Amino acid sequence: MSLTETTKPARGTWPAIYAGAALLLGGTLVFLISAVPVRDGVRDWTGSMIPGGWMAWTFPVALFFWCIAALLIVFTILGVRFPETPRRGILGIDTTRGDRLFVTLLGSAFICLGWLFFFGPPVWWGLTLCLVYAAAVFRWV
Repeated sequence: MSLTETTKPARGTWPAIYAGAALLLGGTLVFLISAVPVRDGVRDWTGSMIPGGWMAWTFPVALFFWCIAALLIVFTILGVRFPETPRRGILGIDTTRGDRLFVTLLGSAFICLGWLFFFGPPVWWGLTLCLVYAAAVFRWV
């Protein structure tokens, strides 16, 4: 038996891996929502989750980092379950799913910063532009 055969999960374990990842991500999200401070009986979604902390850990900040972690977990599972060969896009370089995710995240950061500079908050339309950019990167890059 070769090394690659011993490291591959058995065929029936993938549903358990998917369920475990979903439980981990869902449980973490429930924990974050439950950690939102309550003032006067109403959840303060932009209130500090750690009063007196060195960083402004608000729910939107925590949700942002949760999304990044969720993307990394999902892309890791996809990379193991469905390995891919790099493909050459319009940039003329070979890219994988992870490369395209990195380009998408980096470009989205600049799109949101540009949106804030030119239009100011809120950034909802900038986020919409980021989703269109992400679809284009994953399709053509």
